[in-house]
Amino acid sequence: MSQQATDVTHRLVSSPAGRTHLVEQGTGPLVLLVHGFPESWYSWRHQLPVLAAAGYRAVAIDVRGYGRSSRPGDPEAYRMLELVEDNAAVVHALGEQSAVVVGHDWGSAIAANSALVRPDVFRAVGMLSVPYAPRGGPRPSTVFAQLGGDEEFYVSYFQEPGRAEAEIEPDVRGWLAGFYAAMSADTMPAPDAPGPHFVGRGGRLRDRFPTGRLPVWLGEDDLDVYAGEFERTGMSGALNPYRNMDRDWEDLADFDGAPLTQPSLFVGGGLDASTTWMADAIGAYPTTLPGLVSSQILDGCGHWIQQERPAEINRLLTDWLASLPA
Repeated sequence: MSQQATDVTHRLVSSPAGRTHLVEQGTGPLVLLVHGFPESWYSWRHQLPVLAAAGYRAVAIDVRGYGRSSRPGDPEAYRMLELVEDNAAVVHALGEQSAVVVGHDWGSAIAANSALVRPDVFRAVGMLSVPYAPRGGPRPSTVFAQLGGDEEFYVSYFQEPGRAEAEIEPDVRGWLAGFYAAMSADTMPAPDAPGPHFVGRGGRLRDRFPTGRLPVWLGEDDLDVYAGEFERTGMSGALNPYRNMDRDWEDLADFDGAPLTQPSLFVGGGLDASTTWMADAIGAYPTTLPGLVSSQILDGCGHWIQQERPAEINRLLTDWLASLPA
């Protein structure tokens, strides 16, 4: 395991999920770090010591369904509102009343909704890679089904229970290596190559993954950490949030079009499809993020932003945190 992840404390705390596993370092105001798919608390290994050194209590969780956190069997237990309440429960289990929440990928959506639904707990929100876009528009499954023409968008592919598991679980390590490489700046397919976010008829998602080398940010030991967790847990818990996107759309109807008013931060990668596909959402930030302190696009960076560019992300995070009201 990387040196950055060794000087930390592991804990299990009670939450609506059952138990949430967290890793913490430092003392001071609480900063809750929420990972995305398919990752774990380990995605924040470069941020934990830096935030701790800057005077914060940095806490990275395993989202329910991942790692050492509880994995409810019912797919509907992975609704966004459940994930939000897990976050709030972690804050209170740590003896705190409020926290700054920062998320990446799915964690960005979880962080945003945590701030939206529980402003009493989350006083500021940072989002990496996936921009904030208020709830609205057609049902998500309808939108995803219209993407890609004759090909199938990866979210639709993930939404059918068991289908992605059948592809991934026979070779977790190889699949993860390809998935990470497909969205990393130094290993992603060329712009004119078939898109790795789409599945051809009768094909698999991994058919379009790069092979042969790992991205520079991902060492063999890092890949071992991720693969070891998913080999132990299986993939269903990690995939289940995709299977609740329509339910989330229904559950969050009262927040249709709602802005996030807390102080906020967004950082995206210039080569990340999440940033380019959602350019309109970023353009709407003056309306949707009225408390925005900083919005940055890192040129030449892919999707795994806090691992690809840890020094830059650490600087942006600590500068933003220092700007927040005490």
